[in-house]
Amino acid sequence: MKKYVAEILGTFAMVFCGTGAIIINQQTNGAITHVGVAITFGLIVMAMIYALGNISGAHLNPAVTIAFTLAKKFEVKQVAPYIISQLVGALLASLVLKFLFPTNEFLGATLPSGTALQSFILEFLLTFFLMLVIINVATGSKEQGMFAGLAIGSTVLLEAMFAGPICGASMNPARSLAPAIVSGHTEHSWVYISATILGAALAIPTWKFLNQKDKV
Repeated sequence: MKKYVAEILGTFAMVFCGTGAIIINQQTNGAITHVGVAITFGLIVMAMIYALGNISGAHLNPAVTIAFTLAKKFEVKQVAPYIISQLVGALLASLVLKFLFPTNEFLGATLPSGTALQSFILEFLLTFFLMLVIINVATGSKEQGMFAGLAIGSTVLLEAMFAGPICGASMNPARSLAPAIVSGHTEHSWVYISATILGAALAIPTWKFLNQKDKV
């Protein structure tokens, strides 16, 4: 139960701070800036990994949970409870932000600025590289694990920095689905659910190939 509570808290914090930064940036005519939003997402992910990583692994992301399961690093029976916990945390965060900022139309939802296909490809690639970083730092040596939060948070920051203005740089179905549901703008949710899960899933065979021991 502690693991599920940790996933709820971690995903709540990520969506509350990350999409909250987007909303406040809009409400204050750009006081936070796009760079500030990207930094907020990177830092809150890093903070939650260090705060909750030893309890639940701090997945905070259904695509990551599914990918860890495909890598046989996570029990199948825990997939559904983890994803439900992540969605609950994200939805609670979006509901609180709706209460705080009732006039905001999108609540930080990810929406393509160009075509849906453009955002699909971007989200696929962003999540692929994010998961490649996660699986490598989360399954390496203990010393490597100590830098997991920094490596993963930095990757989120980097990808949000350059791709955010085009696709929203979600890399996370829960992060996109919650504000979409609460704001009523679910028209592009399929992009952010399918592309992120596919991207994370493809990172696993790539990771296995790169790390397999050569036969002598």
